[in-house]
Amino acid sequence: MKIGPVDIHTAATPAASERKASSGPVPAAEPSARVELSSQAALSGPEASRADFDSEKVERIAQAIRDGKFQINAEAIADQLIANAQDLLPKASH
Repeated sequence: MKIGPVDIHTAATPAASERKASSGPVPAAEPSARVELSSQAALSGPEASRADFDSEKVERIAQAIRDGKFQINAEAIADQLIANAQDLLPKASH
């Protein structure tokens, strides 16, 4: 199980108090905003989701949770989180 790649880019925005302090009208957002999907996002479109989705497995897991029989393997989750974090770190060049 791989938890997908994380690509978080947050833009700094002024705090509410700073916005209130400005004396002029707030300009409208630029209509030329551009959005690009990564190759990973393109692969996770509607076609890919149908191939990867196993509704029977989801139902088995849901039933196990309802019955109180679902067990979590914390070690496997931790291993995958570490592996994903390592994938996100820049590779060291020697």
